[in-house]
Amino acid sequence: MLPELKIYNTLTKTVEKIQPVEPGLLKMYVCGPTVYDSTHVGHGRAYVMYDVFKRYLNSRGYHVIHVMNITDIDDKIINRARDENRDWMEIVETYTKEYLEALNSLNVQIDHHPRVTQHISEIIEFIQRLIEKGHAYVTPSGSVYFDVNTYEDYGRLSGRLVKEAWSQEPDFLSEKKNPYDFALWKAAKPGEPFWESPWGRGRPGWHIECSVMSTRYLGERFDIHGGGTDLIFPHHENERAQSESALGSRPWVSIWMHVGMVMVGADKMSKSLKNIVPIKEVVKKWGGRTLRYWYLMSHYRKPVSFSEESLEIASEHLRRLNQVSSLLQKLWREAVEPHRASDEDLKILRNLLKAHYSFHVALSEDFNTPEAVASLNEFTTIVFRDIQYNPKYILVNTAVRILRDFDNVFGVLETAPEVLVEEDVDPYIKILVDVRKELRNRKMYDLADMIRSELGKLGVTLSDKGSETTWIRVKKQALNT
Repeated sequence: MLPELKIYNTLTKTVEKIQPVEPGLLKMYVCGPTVYDSTHVGHGRAYVMYDVFKRYLNSRGYHVIHVMNITDIDDKIINRARDENRDWMEIVETYTKEYLEALNSLNVQIDHHPRVTQHISEIIEFIQRLIEKGHAYVTPSGSVYFDVNTYEDYGRLSGRLVKEAWSQEPDFLSEKKNPYDFALWKAAKPGEPFWESPWGRGRPGWHIECSVMSTRYLGERFDIHGGGTDLIFPHHENERAQSESALGSRPWVSIWMHVGMVMVGADKMSKSLKNIVPIKEVVKKWGGRTLRYWYLMSHYRKPVSFSEESLEIASEHLRRLNQVSSLLQKLWREAVEPHRASDEDLKILRNLLKAHYSFHVALSEDFNTPEAVASLNEFTTIVFRDIQYNPKYILVNTAVRILRDFDNVFGVLETAPEVLVEEDVDPYIKILVDVRKELRNRKMYDLADMIRSELGKLGVTLSDKGSETTWIRVKKQALNT
């Protein structure tokens, strides 16, 4: 029996059992990019980690809905467009395209990618609900702010429990009731893009978009909300406050999950610090799957330092793993099942299963990918040391299936080894039987006999009656242990 699934909850500061709101269905929302600049290695870490987390949940029998937004209207986009004298929508499309290409290179798949500008009407309705409930107020400029004092649990997610630590954006500071209140709707400035609203022309604040889009696609209560640790405050703190105030759902989100920063020296990789390494540059040199594997070598909650040396290590690990995959594919084609497994065969089999189980234990206990990678390394050692020169059917078949299970989660192999199930074999046998029939018609009996002999080695018995041939296949017997 596999261990129960647990994950660290940033809100409670404990590792908790995953208990879906709806049985069998797990709903996850992850904060996506603001598309005003290149997608960098720091972003990629979160994208890959949540993708692998989703894959593992799927492997454990959950149906996972994975939503990640695209912020396509924001101060940063407007400022970039102004600085470069370009239309803001051109900026958005340029970097959205690059972002989607980065996901593809990293083998990341998102179920749904909502954009802010596609949900303006829902955002306005959500803000109106907050106003009606007394949690937000309209200012003379037409901006709308969330009144933090109306939400008594503010600060618990981030651990900032005193008001002096609640500093927010400075926009229209003189209009705020409190300096820590945050914008839900920003009144339009001259030359900025805008949408009509009950409070005048403007655009959404940053935080409101995720509350609206997550509940739009996942419901008013869902299981996991994710992002980088840099989003805990103020973004996720504000999301939680406005969502629970508007919806009346507590908890709005069952588990808050956060991925640590990628560091460059002593600083986090950040566009504002101008120390980013675009994913497209790393992929060009190392390949997307090497970068994906590199992410998995560190625990998701801890910061990780970016370096060429660590990528070289990841590349070597992945090269060895691909060698194992190729070797197992070759051995699978050649494997012959023995009548009885030896004591040594059973020992190797137990070691394979132990490595497989330890992989699941690692990922079940707070998604410990470094320990899972260690289990994968142990598996490759067993294959090279114990199976390469002892390609018994039971060992090769087990190893192939375990490796496919590993890669269904990690998604790093160039090509995973295939296992033909019994039903898949039959069409190929029929083709060989038909070829042999034609050879017999041409009186090429030596080649026909060779096909008969080789099929016999695979457990296929042919019976000739006149010009017709029938065949039966004896399935591989279970080992008598």
